[in-house]
Amino acid sequence: MELLSVNVGRPRPVPYTDQAEGVTGIDKRPVTGPVRVSAPGPKGTGGSGLAGDAVCDLRHHGGDDQAVYAFAREDLDHWERELGRPLANGCFGENITTSGLDVSRALIGERWRIGPTVVLEVTSGRIPCRTFQGHLGERGWVKRFTRKGATGAYLRVIEPGEIRAGDPVEIVHRPGHGVTAAMEFRAATTERELLPRLLAAADALHPETLAAARKYVAAQTR
Repeated sequence: MELLSVNVGRPRPVPYTDQAEGVTGIDKRPVTGPVRVSAPGPKGTGGSGLAGDAVCDLRHHGGDDQAVYAFAREDLDHWERELGRPLANGCFGENITTSGLDVSRALIGERWRIGPTVVLEVTSGRIPCRTFQGHLGERGWVKRFTRKGATGAYLRVIEPGEIRAGDPVEIVHRPGHGVTAAMEFRAATTERELLPRLLAAADALHPETLAAARKYVAAQTR
């Protein structure tokens, strides 16, 4: 398992976002050399966990529980074949593009060591948005991405440090609850009946998903 690229984005104006200034950092490009990774702070004030990477809409993105977004090169290759166009590392807005790791089937709370120092923990899948669709320029993209269900994974920073392309990725902790990033995504979007099953992952879940699961269970038991 390997880190193929580390990708960062700069703010740029686009016509397809509802961010207040009309800018987005979704267009991420691979960089050379080491990149510092650290917890950025709470959602709403903290942005990306990668130094030099822009998160422009802090209402929906960034913060400690969405500090890093990972996507598998294997899934990009699938979309290349389906869309009939090349897809560069970073083009899905991911901070890290991996090889040999089934990112969407990673377990909530699973921990990865990347390089000698950094440890990240899986918190949730990625819900597609209007900005993602506009960035790719694919009609009906939100629905297509949702149907596929290969969401990639958001991660929080457990141990900070530096990462770079070519670093090995090692799974150093794998919980036994069976709740994957893909399952969390389905529960949060199209299969709400899965929400109670997410509670097995407890506090490893993204706090917003955990709150939604608890609310759903409470409503069912009234």
